[in-house]
Amino acid sequence: MTDLDLCYMPASTALKLFRKKKLSPVELMQAVIARAEKTKEKVNAFTYTHFDEALDAARKAEQRYAKGKKTGALEGLPVGIKDESYIKGKPTSGGSLILKDFVGEHTSTMNERVMKAGGIVHARTATPEFSCAAYTWSRLWGVTRNPWNRDFTPGGSSGGSAASLASGTSAVCTGSDIGGSIRIPASACGVVGYKPPYGRNPDDPPFNLDFYCHTGPLARTVEDAILLQNVMAGPSPYDISTLRPKLTLPTKYRPIKGWKIAYSMDLGAFEVDPQVVKNTKKALDVFRSLGASVEEVDLGWGPEILEAALTYLNHLFGASLAKLLAEHRDQMTTYARHFAELGQGSKATDFVHSLEVAGRMYSTLGPVLEKYDVLVCPTTALPAVPADHDQSKDEVRINDRIVNPSLGWVMTTPFNTMSRCPVLSVPSGFAKNGVPTGIQIVGRTYCDEDVFRAGMAYETAVGGWYGSKAGRPKL
Repeated sequence: MTDLDLCYMPASTALKLFRKKKLSPVELMQAVIARAEKTKEKVNAFTYTHFDEALDAARKAEQRYAKGKKTGALEGLPVGIKDESYIKGKPTSGGSLILKDFVGEHTSTMNERVMKAGGIVHARTATPEFSCAAYTWSRLWGVTRNPWNRDFTPGGSSGGSAASLASGTSAVCTGSDIGGSIRIPASACGVVGYKPPYGRNPDDPPFNLDFYCHTGPLARTVEDAILLQNVMAGPSPYDISTLRPKLTLPTKYRPIKGWKIAYSMDLGAFEVDPQVVKNTKKALDVFRSLGASVEEVDLGWGPEILEAALTYLNHLFGASLAKLLAEHRDQMTTYARHFAELGQGSKATDFVHSLEVAGRMYSTLGPVLEKYDVLVCPTTALPAVPADHDQSKDEVRINDRIVNPSLGWVMTTPFNTMSRCPVLSVPSGFAKNGVPTGIQIVGRTYCDEDVFRAGMAYETAVGGWYGSKAGRPKL
């Protein structure tokens, strides 16, 4: 087995080999660090790195396995942590010059859980400033690029996490999703990303109280996403929104033969690139081959669903950034400043209207999900925008039509609005430019197992991803 094979080894496989003493956490960490050093200039997936500490932690994990001591669910794995949550005594920048000297005074609950489970934080993964864009670049850290085609973005805001996984520089990674920030980079980088239902995983205030906002896992396999999700999930005394009791997902599922799967290619609201359509149709054929019936549905949605999501995000997220304008305007990126200015103009009546639209959306989605087991649609309407895209000034066209430059090229926001629905994004293929595409598997509210059952069946049928040299980016 080569070092590159180690870097792309599924986390669940690595853990099994650790337990059998056929692989050392030190060997894996050394391979991952070497890979990170080799690819950092090409991809720029990381902000802060903690490689020396990570190797020390890997040696301690090696000893625990060697002595047969109790080990955690992530013991010895290199885990990339998105550079927006906190680790006490460690820097967190949020991708912003404003926070370039900030050091965490506490550890975010999900990070504490990862480390308590034996996960080793070898690096923090890059984000756009304050995680407020669907691409990943900042004045502080520069441009993060898609490992499959470096002219394009890896997506955002968890772009560094997805780029790291696609590059083979983390075993699993954390992310957060307020408008698609887990699913967009999962699709653009050809990895697996999960947006759990609101309240399933803890977050830091105040955005733990924002029902659009979710923390969740990114991984190269469905089983690895489950592995990390099971560590992250559960009630927290520091987050009033978290659900009781903790849900622990199984990693083995029955076939989906006889399932009824609904699909919508555009959700009634989006222009969709022909290559995305083609790959989504191929994915639907995979579900048919598994014995599921697949039927197109009309949700009765229109352009108002994106408009309502943008209104909601401007009112809460944009307004939270607007507080920075008076003192820090000159330090902010153009896109963060633009978003903050939109937040300044938002009114309470606009916000209430977005909630009214959400109610109408579920009045049609809810009955569809009672009739069908899951709903499938593309994750992004365009494989990716350029790596240096700037929504404050750049144009996005799909099928020669101009779409909203911030989130009009992705199809994720409706399921932040429908926040109690679990959504799993899995790869669906590649566009002609080499950028991956993905599909979203949407489940009934709080029915997490359904989307993983469908995702696991699909992954098994297509043979998974990254298992051979030919299935990895050429870096």
